[in-house]
Amino acid sequence: MQGSPWYDESMSKEKIAITLEAATLAQVRAQVRSRRAPSVSAYISGAVSAQLESDAIARLVEDLRREHGRPSVEARKWARAVLGQ
Repeated sequence: MQGSPWYDESMSKEKIAITLEAATLAQVRAQVRSRRAPSVSAYISGAVSAQLESDAIARLVEDLRREHGRPSVEARKWARAVLGQ
């Protein structure tokens, strides 16, 4: 699956060994077989990248809260309305 938005083939790579539960690995391999991921490595790399991005966003939110305080009830209502939640 070329051109996947969550995996850049041009990135330099290093080979590592990881251990996964058998059931988890079976699910990842099923994603590859159904062509939802180009390879097991690409799937895992994408998952790690997504987690790192999520962690960075969480740090940003925490920094904003520390600097500006928690959002008001009105601000949260506005955000839910804008996001359609």
